[in-house]
Amino acid sequence: MLSNKALNISPSPTLAISAKAKQMKSEGIDVIGFGAGEPDFDTPEHIKRAAIKTMEEGFTKYTPAAGIPELKQAISNKLRKDNGLDYSPNQIVISNGAKHSLDNVFASILNPGDEVIIPAPYWVSYPEMVKLNDGVPVFIETDSSINFKVTLDQLEKACTPKTKAVILNSPSNPTGQVYNLEELQMLAEFAVKQNIFVISDEVYEKIIYDDTEHISIASLSPEIKELSIVVNAVSKTYAMTGWRIGYAAAPQDIATAMGDIQSHLTSNPNSIAQKASLEAITGPQDCVEEMKKAFLERRDFMVRRIKEIPLLDCLTPKGSFYLFVEIKDVFGKSYQEQRINDVDDFARYLLEDFKVALVPGTGFGSPGCVRLSFATSMENIKTGLARIENFIKELK
Repeated sequence: MLSNKALNISPSPTLAISAKAKQMKSEGIDVIGFGAGEPDFDTPEHIKRAAIKTMEEGFTKYTPAAGIPELKQAISNKLRKDNGLDYSPNQIVISNGAKHSLDNVFASILNPGDEVIIPAPYWVSYPEMVKLNDGVPVFIETDSSINFKVTLDQLEKACTPKTKAVILNSPSNPTGQVYNLEELQMLAEFAVKQNIFVISDEVYEKIIYDDTEHISIASLSPEIKELSIVVNAVSKTYAMTGWRIGYAAAPQDIATAMGDIQSHLTSNPNSIAQKASLEAITGPQDCVEEMKKAFLERRDFMVRRIKEIPLLDCLTPKGSFYLFVEIKDVFGKSYQEQRINDVDDFARYLLEDFKVALVPGTGFGSPGCVRLSFATSMENIKTGLARIENFIKELK
């Protein structure tokens, strides 16, 4: 008999669609995948060389559970330089990816029945992590008319005496939208007034476009900093998704609790990956700009092409490498005498008959949209969008 927790957890739709696409590819089917949540670039050479050197030097044993001191110091320096945040190394916890950092956060602050406000669209794992740690997700629905960003009125209506935290993801996965200074100040003032935590997921902070500025909410005042838990990783910035290194910066009591919990559940993050991450953060940063330049070119092309396709529309993402496309006008249309009732129908027909994999918005709390990643080659993007256009032309 499975536990209630296990029975109540939904599988990740992003991983599910990627697995289905990979299976089809392994069978020799020419599938274009827009599901990837990771850069399509290889980890930069200087980072890989650092890992090889680390292994050759025998740095393959246990490390302190919350991470090696030199990496924590490097992150402390990075937060000060890039984000205007002053965290001592002992306020930083290195974990096995940002997912692990987030789980540590929820385990450290939630008691049974505590509520966590989650603006939708949201990254698919937030609600499940909250539930796994005995919390209750409280969703706020947003849409393109407000740039998929939460308003003060919505926050106030969602807040109850049981509210413990609100999740902020900027730049956002899946929408690519970025909160500006005024919007962050509103959110900070709300959190301070209500005395609730802000869990700020900033893993896409370096992947921003145009004149957009990433601002960490914790930098706005001492009061909000005491209520903020900043989560980040090397995964997206340095194409190091498989290395599994994330980190959190938090008030001392929370950081200590996170380190203690981690010490029992996983012990330390991978020793070699920690050294590689140290090189990523302290070494040359040209690789980040090169990736961002390629992402920008792809973004501009995709936005232009999507707007040329009937029944589809999207906002221009200001960060991340995702396009969140509205497809509500497709619902009610027919494909080969089969009615398209919802986003899952749309995604299924597209994958089965046109060999294009994308992620339905259902798992993001936005069932009128689909997410397309532009972390794939321009050739794939052009081919994939042409197939989507052909599918749309088939609808009646």
